[in-house]
Amino acid sequence: MLLEIDGGYSGIRFSACHFIPRHEKCSRLHGHSYIVRLRLEGDIGQDGMIMDFVVLKRKLREMIDEVDHRTLLPTKSDEVHLTVTENSVEAVNGCKRYVFPREDVTLLDIPTTTAEEMCRMMTLRMVSEIDFPDNVRSVSIGLDEERGQTAWYTETLR
Repeated sequence: MLLEIDGGYSGIRFSACHFIPRHEKCSRLHGHSYIVRLRLEGDIGQDGMIMDFVVLKRKLREMIDEVDHRTLLPTKSDEVHLTVTENSVEAVNGCKRYVFPREDVTLLDIPTTTAEEMCRMMTLRMVSEIDFPDNVRSVSIGLDEERGQTAWYTETLR
């Protein structure tokens, strides 16, 4: 059985800007209005549900609050070199150099800020920070960069 949260209807969405090194078009600084989706696969538990929606939505909102209306920068990139100070973040990628106010940036522990890497990061964080009941077999998060363009990552629990 599946449980699904559609962030488009549940208000679990965020806007952010980023760039993807070496991409023909997306190497330029640009933004998206992302929508977060979540799916759990499992069996109905003793309480009559796979898992409580409230717990899941709370964690998703906590995660998006950290990235909403921010510039997203990868800390594990071989191509984007970051210099972080108390007041600013400098990002150098090839001949491009950006300097952002520190408060406007979220540093992500990923190699690049693609939807694929971000949904994997979010899924792994959900799995590490939520105590899923034994009846839940897998957790998947999808991230829409725009409608009809979604990356998914699934982590199998049992």
